Amino acid sequence: MCMKTGLRNRLAEKMAGEITLSDSPGKALRKWRMGFNIPPGVLAEKLEVSPSVISDYEGGRRKSPGTAVVGKIVDSILSIDEDNGGKYIYKFASILYSDIDEDVIYAIHDYDSSIMLNKFCETIDCTHVCGLMDKMIYGYTVVNSLNAILHLSPNEFNRIYGWSTERALIFTNISTGKSPMIAIRVTPFKPRCVILQGISKDQVHPLVPKLAERDHITLMCTEMGVDEIVDVLRNEPW
Repeated sequence: MCMKTGLRNRLAEKMAGEITLSDSPGKALRKWRMGFNIPPGVLAEKLEVSPSVISDYEGGRRKSPGTAVVGKIVDSILSIDEDNGGKYIYKFASILYSDIDEDVIYAIHDYDSSIMLNKFCETIDCTHVCGLMDKMIYGYTVVNSLNAILHLSPNEFNRIYGWSTERALIFTNISTGKSPMIAIRVTPFKPRCVILQGISKDQVHPLVPKLAERDHITLMCTEMGVDEIVDVLRNEPW
């Protein structure tokens, strides 16, 4: 499956620009590779290089690739996804042309390099419900739970993932947490972490941790106010 040339080129420019201009090009490369769910060995095979080359780039052990090499890597990532039906290309490309509805998404941000999930959650006073904490995330989205469920189609729901599914989704105005977890369950993309805002651990519906564990999602809750969460995260120097 081939995408329209204009869409593909714009997405390629976004990816290549971020990798090239990043203070940590290897980490930016890893974010995009993982965002497209491509194993390092598959990318290495497409590029006709050893898997260790990809590992060395991403780990900062090899000199940062120049623009020509970055362009070839980006093109390979997109080509691999096209060969598999283009699922991730269409997801990311749709974001390029989507206006963010402020009634649905209160805040969205993507980091240039990864942030430890436990450090992120401590910042907004989260309580652990289930799942692993030794994960890395590349961004967060603060979402009005009710409006997202009411107004977004399954395809539009993907907008809340920004440029990477390796992020924390913070659902606001929660009563039990069941509705957003069911919405995630029936969509193809899964976040690293879901944070339920406005309830304590004891108020989380018993079904919610089971749904999170099934999709390998770390589940947290916080009673911090929405405005405070947005302000705290915006002011963090990550």
